[in-house]
Amino acid sequence: MKISSKSLLLSAGMLSVIALTACAATTPETVKRPADSVTLAPCPESPNCISSQAPADDAQHYMAPLTYTGTAEEAREKLLAVIGAMPRTKVVADEGNYIHATFTSLIFRFVDDVEFVIDDGAKQIQFRSASRVGYGDMGANRKRMEEITSRFAAP
Repeated sequence: MKISSKSLLLSAGMLSVIALTACAATTPETVKRPADSVTLAPCPESPNCISSQAPADDAQHYMAPLTYTGTAEEAREKLLAVIGAMPRTKVVADEGNYIHATFTSLIFRFVDDVEFVIDDGAKQIQFRSASRVGYGDMGANRKRMEEITSRFAAP
């Protein structure tokens, strides 16, 4: 039986995707934070992370936090509704002022972790959105957070 080079390359490519997906299945240590903290892990130097807690002069990683009026509980409920309306999303943790959700890409099934911390004193929702694998994300995390920000700000 003769195996064509095209079949061999296709098989190798599929094995690579499966291996990457398996690596993406575990929650990274960066999403584990102290209870009741409003501080999230910093972004790595790679461009596949966006955070409201990055230095404001770090254009690659920084984006302003979400802001709200009303109570922290109202903000939490609205944020959960926004997240829940987005495709391929799963809320992994919803504990007090902290929400951790995962977003899975449509084609390659890459998983991104998105964390939110509601800071009622500042009336802000801090966030961090990061890819589990790879170096770049072609702006996926920033686009996602821009969409969440837009939906959250809508009446």
